[in-house]
Order: sequence, then C-alpha cells, then structure tokens
Amino acid sequence: FKGRSSLKQYLPSKPHKWGYKIFVLCDIHGMVHDFSIYTGQILPVPGSPDLGASSNIVLQLSQTIPVDKTYLLFFDNWFTSVKLLVELHHRGISAMGTIRANRIPGCRLPSDSEMKKNGRGSHEERQATFQDVDVRVVKWYDSRGVTIASTFGSAEPLGHCKRYDRKRKETCDVPQPAVVKTYNSFMGGVDLLDGLMAYYRIFLKSKKFYLRFFFHFVDMALVSSWLMYRRDCDALAVPKKEQLDLLMFKASVASCLCEQNKDLSRKRGRPSLSVDAEIEKKKKRGPVATTPHRDVRQDSVGHWPEVAQKRQRCKMPGCTGQPVSF
Repeated sequence: FKGRSSLKQYLPSKPHKWGYKIFVLCDIHGMVHDFSIYTGQILPVPGSPDLGASSNIVLQLSQTIPVDKTYLLFFDNWFTSVKLLVELHHRGISAMGTIRANRIPGCRLPSDSEMKKNGRGSHEERQATFQDVDVRVVKWYDSRGVTIASTFGSAEPLGHCKRYDRKRKETCDVPQPAVVKTYNSFMGGVDLLDGLMAYYRIFLKSKKFYLRFFFHFVDMALVSSWLMYRRDCDALAVPKKEQLDLLMFKASVASCLCEQNKDLSRKRGRPSLSVDAEIEKKKKRGPVATTPHRDVRQDSVGHWPEVAQKRQRCKMPGCTGQPVSF
C-alpha cells in the first residue's frame, strides 16, 4: 500500500515491509472469530492488569472465547509471557505458546550449544507456581532450540518425529516432547487464513486506506463463509468432488450479487426444484451453455431475451418453442 495514512506500519521482517497490522483470532481451521486493527497504541482491557501491548491484545481478543469451556489458546513468542498465561488461567482459558528467553526471568535453561552436545531431540523442563497457577517451560533442541510455556501441557509422554540426517543420509526418529507436538498440531490457523486469502484476492489499487480495508475484509468474509460451507457439506456427507472449491464459491457469490435483485413481495406456493434436476441431467448429456444460478432465476426480475448473432437453444430444459415478450 503506497497511500498516506497514520495507521501504516513498517515491519522489516515481513515480505511486504509497509502495510497495516491486523490481529486476528482464528480456530484451527482458519475461521475468523474476532480481529482488531492496530492503531498505534494497545490499551489494557478494562478490569484487567496492564501486561504490555503484546499481551493486552491477547486479553482483548480472548473476550470472545467463552470461559470455563475447556478452550485452548495458542500464540507465538511475540505475545507469550508468564503473566499472560496466569491471567488467562484465572479466566478459565488454558494457553500455550513459544516464549522468548528474556520473558522467563529466573528460569535457567541450557543454551543451544550445550543442548547440541546431548544430541538432537534432547529437552529440558522447568516448573514453577505463580499466583497459585502451575506454569511449565520446556526447551527442546531440534535443529535449534525451541522454548514453549504452557499452563496445561508437559514434556511427557515423549513421542517421536521424522527428521532427515545429513550425515547418515537417511530419515531417523527424533524424540519429541508432547507439548511440542500439541503446539504444532493446533497452531497455524492464522497462517491458514492468510494462505487462503492470498488465492484470488480482490486486487483493486486505491490510495484510499479505507477501501483497502474494505476489500481485505470482503476477502476475509468470503474465506470464512467458504470454510463454513465446507464444514456444513462434510456434516451432510456431501462428497468432496461435489463441493465447490474456493474459486467457484467466490464466482458463485459474485454472480449472485451482480445479477440478483430480489422483490420483497412473496409468491404463493413453493419454488419448484424440478428445473434444477433437469439442468443437471442436461449437463451429463454433453457441453451446454452456462445456466444462471437458481437464486438469480427466481429473483422476480424480468429477464429479457438477449439478441445474439448465433442461434442457440433455450436454456430451459424441455423447451422447444420460441421466446415471446409481452
């Protein structure tokens, strides 16, 4: 984004250095539950302690989560702190996240060079109690050290993961703490959302910052709607090959929004579904012209014949007559 705005941020570690920062609360499937636009200052949540900007935004978004419902919250090392884990536990929310070494004072963990001597897959675990809340910190050495803090997980039971050994030139099993496996299994909903939004994004250049926000949130709403559509199809046992992919889902929504103009007056009787069945049979017989969506065909708007150079058959299955205008 090259327009001028006081909300624009410079993030040197991101692929796109300049842009807007939006914090999003997602589930494991990438569905959005809440979000907040960064405006330059993150104030503490009323009734909660001031834990700093990175922890305040987690407390703000976590208000959407029902308390005492055994929900688990995961975040990365920019957000994680011991005080945040304790505050979330007091709210009835168990949490886990990677944590930086300077945010766990008094917790002595071996360095990466020391753990490297013990071999790949070695780990160390520490436990302490803060305000009657047990917090565990586990450091695991893979290709480098990874430190995870949690109020519900621990290193036991140990599992294994597959890693490629360059010296032996083969794949081997590496010991992996349970807390690391849990974190990798449930973390990544926001990344999944970003990946889906990158497909078929609404790309309209504008120097008006509110238009860029609008297009971004339209993409976010479409992706969330498609995820809900896929969830409902799976619940109804609809085969995967009959479900719309993201591109066709967006195209269907765009077609209906462009062509539909519903009348508020209600019609008597039930709309017939026999036309849809005949259209599906017609598709199986060979190539056919594109048929408008059922919501568009039944929107109570007069669809006038279009004059074309080539003669075509009527799209209405079973129709053999000529179109007549009244």
